Amino acid sequence: QVHLVESGGGLVQAGGSLRLSCAASGRTFSTNGMGWFRQAPGKEREFVAAINWSGISTDYGDSVKGRFTISRDNAKNTVYLQMNSLRPEDTAVYYCAGRPSIGTHRTGYTYWGQGTRVTVSS
Repeated sequence: QVHLVESGGGLVQAGGSLRLSCAASGRTFSTNGMGWFRQAPGKEREFVAAINWSGISTDYGDSVKGRFTISRDNAKNTVYLQMNSLRPEDTAVYYCAGRPSIGTHRTGYTYWGQGTRVTVSS
């Protein structure tokens, strides 16, 4: 079982940047695909980004492509989400998730963190 803890959320002005971190416990992290999702008030959860076990393959949702970057450090059991050029519509709770698969996925995640809130002011 892998336990995930997100950090790095907060309040930022439009155009600003934040870096989210997701620290994982458990020996299987380095062989798991990881992803970031977000959920805004009153909206469905949205896929943001995914990364494969090695970090070579990544995938992004259309709304964040070119602004957000997902990365991972398997030595530190941590996955990151660098968010640049933030917009008010990026305001949401951001969740880290993982699945016991080495690939890059948009669905099928089996374990989740508790989330970290990001608020972008205009």
